[in-house]
Amino acid sequence: MMVDHLRIFSGKIALTPFILGCLVASTSAGAAYDANDVALGASEKAIVGQFPSAHCKPLEWTSKAADRRCDDARISFGGVEARITFYLRSNAVQAFDVRFDSRDAERVVSFLKTRYGAPVAETREKPVREGKSAREIYKLRWEEGRDRAVLTAHQDRRRALLSVSRGDFEEEIYRVR
Repeated sequence: MMVDHLRIFSGKIALTPFILGCLVASTSAGAAYDANDVALGASEKAIVGQFPSAHCKPLEWTSKAADRRCDDARISFGGVEARITFYLRSNAVQAFDVRFDSRDAERVVSFLKTRYGAPVAETREKPVREGKSAREIYKLRWEEGRDRAVLTAHQDRRRALLSVSRGDFEEEIYRVR
C-alpha cells in the first residue's frame, strides 16, 4: 500500500523528503520565542488580536531597532499576572519585555522551559556587596540563531524581567542618534 509522501514497508514507515521537511519545520516553529502565541516577527494586528487591551503607538524616540510599541498592563503569562511591551519595526515584532512579580519567577521559569526548551545558561549568583547583605540573582538565557531570551530575577526587587529580542535590538534600541 502506498500513500502520498508516506510509504509503509513490512510494517515500517519510510519518511520521504517531504514528510521529513514538514517534521523539521514543525519543530523549529515550536522553538520560536513568543508571548501567548505572539512570536518575534508577528504583526501589530496579531498583537491586538491576542491582547485586545494593548495600546499601540509610535516610539517616542528615533531608533533603528523599532518604530512602534504596544503595551498591555494586565496579561496572564505562564499562569501569573504580568505586563508586556512589544517593540515593532516595519510592522514586525523585534522584541518584547514581560515584567512580573519576582515571587513568581520559579513558576515562569517552569513555563518557559516547557515552552522554549532547556536554557543555554542558568545561574544563581550571590554577589557580595560591601556593607550590604548578599542578594540572589537568578538568570536564564535561551538562544536560537539571532533570537534570544533572557530572564532576570533579583531576590530583593519586586519585578522580574523576561526580555526577548532579535538581532542587535538590545544594542540599538536606546542608542542616541
